[in-house]
Amino acid sequence: MNETFGQRLQRLRKQANLTQEEVATKLNITFQAVSKWENDISAPDISVLNELSDILGVTLDELLGKQPTTQYVPVADRKDIGKMFLHIKANSSDGDKVNVNLPLAVVKVFLDSGANIPVSTGNINLANIDFKQIYSLVENGVVGKLIDVESADGDHVEIWVE
Repeated sequence: MNETFGQRLQRLRKQANLTQEEVATKLNITFQAVSKWENDISAPDISVLNELSDILGVTLDELLGKQPTTQYVPVADRKDIGKMFLHIKANSSDGDKVNVNLPLAVVKVFLDSGANIPVSTGNINLANIDFKQIYSLVENGVVGKLIDVESADGDHVEIWVE
């Protein structure tokens, strides 16, 4: 069964450890409006979707139910790697959240200099990620969702490139 917008919104809100009232306050609306969205009685105005996705710590595509896919892009169709972004989302079962959007050009500078990419420093969920390998995959035409891991403890890490 496909997840409705309301079901997805409720799931994402709970994953972000937010109440309907907290979301409503951040959007300057009533909690009843958020309740109606979650019960698929009404839907948010398009003008609040970006802010709603920011509040929930997800992409607009994820909020709307579009799942990033992994794909190989032939050389002739590839975007300039300097204009692409590495997205990292890590949520721990303890409530820690990391959302990073880095231009791949910045990732390349860190890799070339031998410096650690700051997002991996001190974060156990990201400590074993091989950013050189991820960059190599992208150089070879692999884009979309590259990593989606959920541990038995409830930790969740997603990495995608677009």
